[in-house]
Amino acid sequence: MGPFQIVPSRLISQLYCGLKSPAAKGTTICLSMARPSSNMASFREVFAKSKHIVVLSGAGISAESGLPTFRGAGGYWRKWKAQDLATAEAFAYNPSRVWEFYHYRREMMQSAEPNPGHLAIAECEARLHKQGRRVTVITQNIDELHRKAGTKNLLEIHGSIFKTRCTSCGVVAENHKSPICPALSGKGAPEPETHDARIPVEKLPRCEEAACGGLLRPHVVWFGENLDPAILEEVHRELALCDLCLVVGTSSVVYPAAMFAPQVSARGVPVAEFNMETTPATNTFRFHFQGPCGKTLPEALAPHETETVS
Repeated sequence: MGPFQIVPSRLISQLYCGLKSPAAKGTTICLSMARPSSNMASFREVFAKSKHIVVLSGAGISAESGLPTFRGAGGYWRKWKAQDLATAEAFAYNPSRVWEFYHYRREMMQSAEPNPGHLAIAECEARLHKQGRRVTVITQNIDELHRKAGTKNLLEIHGSIFKTRCTSCGVVAENHKSPICPALSGKGAPEPETHDARIPVEKLPRCEEAACGGLLRPHVVWFGENLDPAILEEVHRELALCDLCLVVGTSSVVYPAAMFAPQVSARGVPVAEFNMETTPATNTFRFHFQGPCGKTLPEALAPHETETVS
């Protein structure tokens, strides 16, 4: 097992989204632990005593709601991978193609419903809140399914597909229109043989602010872009306070999120991974539960026999 690169907290506001660790030389810490436990009863004992729980979620939990992850074999839209389209450079070069890609995803996410994994997290948060305990979800997902499930303490580090940002005036606005503009109606088919719609830029989503009309882009963090420093500061605070961390449906390869759980584990806090497969970080965690999150999380987060409502 290779070393993990851990970025000091003072650098957290400078982090950007990418597939490789942005850590500088000299910040490498080698984390080595015994094989993680899959004993649910042992996890439940830790869970029962925890006062401040952080849930880190990734694309895997949304996949169980039928949303494509654009990861691994078959992870293409037409002939492109997500990282070929989710960049400022791709948008500048071909905004029509990028908007087709996001229109396809918006339509899928509009109709998707939270699965038992999302619901178990939201129910756990509401229940523990009544006991004076805290659950916070830090998600890489842009689909708002945690919000739809009822999660209140939510940090969306990569933004939301249902928000837009004007490339001219910078205004950020919620937008759940379907389609987001008439020209995208019926467009965005993912099949490899589909031709680009080549929508004129003036017919793509435009800003509705008075006297603006600038081109809109999805308010999401693209590869190579900086994450919101205010949100990252909140993330850092939650990670520093938590006494239990759950890593749910994430591949642990997209940075900076891939660093969060190993940092927590490095200070001795129990970390439990819930995923369909092992990840590069699995052996640094105390627990690993393999299988669909919709099956493992409801059992893991159910009321413990020792729980009392204050």
